[in-house]
Amino acid sequence: MVYNFKVFKKCAPNGKVTLYMGKRDFVDHVSGVEPIDGIIVLDDEYIRDNRKIYGQVVCSFRYGREEDEVMGLNFQKELFLASEQIYPRPEKSDKEQTKLQERLLKKLGPNAVPFTFNISTNAPSSVTLQQGEDDNGEPCGVSYYVKIFAGDSETDRTHRRSTVTLGIRKIQFAPTKQGQQPCTVVRKDFMLSPGELELEVTLDKQLYLHGERIGVNICIRNNSNKMVKKIKAMVQQGVDVVLFQNGSYRNTVASLETSEGCPIQPGSSLQKVMYLTPLLSSNKQRRGVALDGQIKRQEQCLASTTLLAQPDQRDAFGIIVSYAVKVKLFLGALGGELSAELPFVLMHPKPGTKAKVIHADSQADVETFRQDTVDQQASVDFD
Repeated sequence: MVYNFKVFKKCAPNGKVTLYMGKRDFVDHVSGVEPIDGIIVLDDEYIRDNRKIYGQVVCSFRYGREEDEVMGLNFQKELFLASEQIYPRPEKSDKEQTKLQERLLKKLGPNAVPFTFNISTNAPSSVTLQQGEDDNGEPCGVSYYVKIFAGDSETDRTHRRSTVTLGIRKIQFAPTKQGQQPCTVVRKDFMLSPGELELEVTLDKQLYLHGERIGVNICIRNNSNKMVKKIKAMVQQGVDVVLFQNGSYRNTVASLETSEGCPIQPGSSLQKVMYLTPLLSSNKQRRGVALDGQIKRQEQCLASTTLLAQPDQRDAFGIIVSYAVKVKLFLGALGGELSAELPFVLMHPKPGTKAKVIHADSQADVETFRQDTVDQQASVDFD
């Protein structure tokens, strides 16, 4: 049996440095982040001249529109999360090589050099904010890329012809265990009226996967002399741009309004279930909606909930995403409203943990990139 696996390849414009990586998504397990590893292949000229090659992991945070950058303003910051010399290899470099690195080293010859970077756990997740129809330039958000370049030092000014960059993502997957079932009860009394209105909201679980339907269980007990005329349930996405003191806002990404069972008369009650499914397809034109970090050739979806080991330790470069279900009862012009809110977690499922074994007859699908576009796909046999 022949096993297939993908390898990403990108070459510097001068053809002297080539980057190979086995994946572009690196998982944040909250307690630690997967090492970022790969292989570079150098031209004989660089080997002969003993040229110094450096590698970096860069977190790029764009917090303003590119078209608004005038008179020297710059709404983009870059944070170097890892930086080290890859070639010539340091004498004390004893990092273990992955199976993929071992296979690539055998296949690519003596000019191949492995590298591994480690980044901190408090580095922000990859998030993109959806642009408006009239917006141009790069979207706001947090993105990552691996940068390999030839130079005299780590801080040397890089030259485009001898530099190769490849975008990557830092992502999180859903926990394996469900949390406590969300439930809340809110009550409202009225100044000049006896009794109170009670609203109980319960979700069927705390953790949902993207595309999954959310069941909102609503129980209304009207012990007042007011009438409930309408019910509205919403899924709200909270976006907190940590860099700004007032950088928090909400997007309604799914909503449902109903008058079924209404009006709820004084002394009566109502119990019903409303179903909501938050999807990007329903929010394509909504500016500012948080999406998962973007990589070419991959479909986008709503951003996943950001999991933090310690909520008070937020990186200033980050964008924190959260979700909540909000239920509103409309009582008319004089009665006002009663609302309840329940937070929940929306994430992608964790892929199978069973690792693929790379055999001697394995084939690698090598996806080759130009410096700005995807070029071609090829297949390479690992003999």
